Amino acid sequence: MQYSVAVRTLCEFTAKRGDLDLRFTPTPSAQEGIFGHQFVAGRRGDGYETEITLRGEFEHLTVRGRADGYDPARNRLEEIKTHRGDIARQPANHSALHWAQAKVYGWLLCQARGLAEVELALVYFDIASQEETTFAETHSADALRAFFEASCRDFLAWATQELEHRATRDQALTALAFPYPSFRTGQRELAEAVYKGAASGRCVLAQAPTGIGKTVGTIFSMLKAVAPQGIDKVFYLTAKTTGRQLALDGAELIVRSAPALRLRVVELTARDKACEHRDKACHGESCPLARGFYDRLPGARAEALAAGHLDAGTLREVARKHAVCPYYLAQEATRWADLVVGDYNYWFDVSAMLHAMTQAHEWRVGVLVDEAHNLVERARTMYSADLSQAAFREVRAGATKAVRLALDKVNRGFNALRKAEGPPDDVPGPFVAALKKACEGLEAYFTDAAPGAVDASLQQCYFDMVGFLRLAESFGPHSVLELADHATSARKPAVTIRIQNLIPAPFLKPRFAAARTATLFSATLNPPRFYLDMLGLPDDTAWIDVESPFGPEQLQVRVVNRISTRYPDRQRSAAPIARLVAGQFEAQPGNYLAFFSSFDYLELVASEFQRSFPDVPMWTQSRGMGEAQRTQFIERFQPGGAGVGFAVLGGSFGEGIDLRGDRLVGAFVATLGLPQVNPRNEQLKACLEDAFGAGYDYTYLYPGLQKVVQAAGRVIRTQEDRGVVYLIDDRFARASVRELLPAWWKVTQAAGTIPATASPPARSPAPKPGQRAP
Repeated sequence: MQYSVAVRTLCEFTAKRGDLDLRFTPTPSAQEGIFGHQFVAGRRGDGYETEITLRGEFEHLTVRGRADGYDPARNRLEEIKTHRGDIARQPANHSALHWAQAKVYGWLLCQARGLAEVELALVYFDIASQEETTFAETHSADALRAFFEASCRDFLAWATQELEHRATRDQALTALAFPYPSFRTGQRELAEAVYKGAASGRCVLAQAPTGIGKTVGTIFSMLKAVAPQGIDKVFYLTAKTTGRQLALDGAELIVRSAPALRLRVVELTARDKACEHRDKACHGESCPLARGFYDRLPGARAEALAAGHLDAGTLREVARKHAVCPYYLAQEATRWADLVVGDYNYWFDVSAMLHAMTQAHEWRVGVLVDEAHNLVERARTMYSADLSQAAFREVRAGATKAVRLALDKVNRGFNALRKAEGPPDDVPGPFVAALKKACEGLEAYFTDAAPGAVDASLQQCYFDMVGFLRLAESFGPHSVLELADHATSARKPAVTIRIQNLIPAPFLKPRFAAARTATLFSATLNPPRFYLDMLGLPDDTAWIDVESPFGPEQLQVRVVNRISTRYPDRQRSAAPIARLVAGQFEAQPGNYLAFFSSFDYLELVASEFQRSFPDVPMWTQSRGMGEAQRTQFIERFQPGGAGVGFAVLGGSFGEGIDLRGDRLVGAFVATLGLPQVNPRNEQLKACLEDAFGAGYDYTYLYPGLQKVVQAAGRVIRTQEDRGVVYLIDDRFARASVRELLPAWWKVTQAAGTIPATASPPARSPAPKPGQRAP
């Protein structure tokens, strides 16, 4: 059985030695890298070849890759690397890796074309100056073959082990049975959709209710597709830490159910959480875990992968034992893992690690996206960036003269923006030029600075500029520019410029294309057209609305259509809502959650409730709650308890909490959850109207109702649960709203006489900025 490996993987495995060295070596963006390769190729003659596909074998190892460029007239093979700054400061082990790649490609070319020798050239292209620095050597085919075979021998022992692991894994996965005696209602339907998506190479958008076991069902099904579809890795992506833990627990359950299955599971955590020495820089002269990292890596890698289940705690233990960095050990383990669990950003962000590794190593991957309704807003954040003039001034004040000079042009650019009438339609060219010059100046300073001498705030300033520039390169109708004036502590006027992404689809579309298959699932993905458009999913994406295991007899959904929660009606609605909550509590004592559109509205009704019904236990969500306070809030919902928790819709308690049985018997949702009417949302509405012809629905209605359904979903978590949900607002009676609610809900009008608190909807005044949409 042949083992296939990319040239880059082979060389990184065999040629990297010495320290982990992340000393400041600014890396060009992907677009800049493509530009650099194209620019260099454009300088060559007409017969110059690019992206030459090469392949070779040694025993049962197949090595494959694409060489950057070859000039037949000069018999010269080029390995092109883009960079910023002084190439002389490049770490020696980086150079060694580049030469190793060039030599492997050199042999593959000699073998393919019958060459007796070839000139190898490392061409370093400086993105800023557009200058080339070239190092060239001529090697005979025999010498290159010897180097290639030696590299293959070094890798073969590992390759043999990997082949055995994959064969054993695939055999066990083929025979793998579902870890429970039977599927839950809807769980089989979801699992089949995941498998069919992998088999056909399509994406799947699955609305699947809470309580069917989505985590285990999707992981199990994607693992079953690994062997028949040749999937190298499965990525399970989550929005929150709790989701990661559920995925890890689900994977562990599957492994325990199949003694023959040896599955390598890796959890990815943020760098600042994994770092053991946050006060040190990532290179051997500063951090002891970076010193000799690659020399100790083989032992740490072998022990880590032998452990199989590599959550953050296990990775840290192995890393400490071998004195290596746990964050970069996790990255190395990812290369050889079967299932990787991490945050959305590892696949979808601008510089997403898993996406970059997949591209570099040509993996076939299956992607699972949990709670996918969160991805729209998360992706908007990923592809937005801002720069603050005030922050630049603070950094400049304590900087060296050279750094101050680099930042002065940026400050003048900020002043020009501040004096302009309104935000420009595009990122101003002079401002971009000033940022690029400032980056070049900071890069020069960083490369010359002594280890540990670089101020963290100055480095963050640089990263902010680079991030802004990368988004400026791709600025288009999917984003807008925003300018905000403010004053510094010295009362000096300042401005903040922000690239605000509105439609993440153009950025996410290539990420879905890079995967063999991707399944996005959540309890709230209705209507599907909204998510297909906003996330850039392929046109052939399959949609499935999974049957709910719950019945209408479990949940009483009552619409209170005699109360308006519109902004002008808030004061008059407080007393009727308080009476409604108290009346339900008196009729059926237990634990309830009451959701409101804002903290102001929450505090208004909570004060009225406490004043009118002081004997009913109550607790409220407060602004800026820490983790301990959030835990205390949840712990008030005890089995057999009775009281009312007041919370903000769309906040910490509107989704992701699991209060089973009588820990929660009902919820009141006193809002449609519509976002505020403000300049940004109105601009978003106009943008979405132009793009999709559904500006109001895409901006206000769908995001609002998604939060409502998520909040109501806290009540019924299992097939044994029973409860009640009150939807408080006359707009819940509208057909356009009702059709967005779960199909299994049986919605009725609340009984009793609730006094009218507002004029009919058509007469309500138009909302002002800061109010909620009608």
